[in-house]
Amino acid sequence: MAPVRIDTARAAARHWITTEGRAHPGYLGAYLTGSTTTLPDGAELPVGSDLDIVLVTREEPEGFKLGKFEHQGVLLEVSQLGWEQLGPAERVLTDHHLAPGLRHGIVVDDPGGAVGALQGEVAARFAEPEWIRARCRNVHEKITAGLAHHDPEQPWHRQVSGWLFPTGITTHLVLVAALRNPTVRLRYLRAREVLAELGLSAHYPGLLRLLGADELTPGQVRHHLDTLAVTFDETVVAARTPFPFSTDISPQARPIAIDAAHHLVARGDHREAMFWTVATFARCHAVLAVDAPAAHERLTPHFTAAVADLGINTTSDLLARRQATLAALPGLRDLTERIITTGPGPDRPAARRRSRS
Repeated sequence: MAPVRIDTARAAARHWITTEGRAHPGYLGAYLTGSTTTLPDGAELPVGSDLDIVLVTREEPEGFKLGKFEHQGVLLEVSQLGWEQLGPAERVLTDHHLAPGLRHGIVVDDPGGAVGALQGEVAARFAEPEWIRARCRNVHEKITAGLAHHDPEQPWHRQVSGWLFPTGITTHLVLVAALRNPTVRLRYLRAREVLAELGLSAHYPGLLRLLGADELTPGQVRHHLDTLAVTFDETVVAARTPFPFSTDISPQARPIAIDAAHHLVARGDHREAMFWTVATFARCHAVLAVDAPAAHERLTPHFTAAVADLGINTTSDLLARRQATLAALPGLRDLTERIITTGPGPDRPAARRRSRS
């Protein structure tokens, strides 16, 4: 896709909301969320980024999220939230994804004013230490719950995903404590940036070590991206069965899954590209195992090699890495408390005073 200005992308999002989004049953409003909300109108939509839209409806939606699709030449990703998932403000303020998304979101359509009013309540209390700590506890609970159970009888790609995603959430402890958006694909890069800003860079290698990416070379990651591209393209052709992540494995999503990762490697952020590379590999094989078993078997060695470069070859390795992450949580809890207590953030009074000086 050709480069798109942020104002053009937002106009396309507003057009979709007003022409199609409003038609959803129980529609209450919509807001833009994600990393692009902080960008000025004249900036370009970054390589590998889409524009995230949240539709708010009276009832909780059934089935999968709407996902990624193109509209007026812009890649949109639309999800839907029921009002009870959002309100009241106290509930939102404890959720490590919902609170930053709404706090930093751009409300673009709000016929009854309810979404904007809730955003105002969340924004007013977002930086209060008790709510920051509540969101950090929410992250901690997701990590421990995700790592609590392991089924060695599951296919290898499911075993890897069951370890990978909870481990990756360790970066969200840093981001949430620093009042930043807990991004998905760029979580390691953003955590590294926050720690550097706070003079805490010495803690970053530990996060990479839990992932197993701390000693990766650009050549290794580039090779895995090349084999992922082959797997991805075959999966797109074979895919028939719907999965929650189906729109992430599609022609429209290829610039995010493949091209954006190559961009990270080219600028020296190869270790930060590995999380989403392995996650996408695992998702592809979840699809292929159902819709194209022969291709799944033929392409599995590429996935196995990528996971092996993270230091994981067996189920025993996965279990050991799970325990390592759990053992690291007390230290990470201390780090988040240090960030909450002393770290700058755009919503904190001290940070606002510095920005005006």
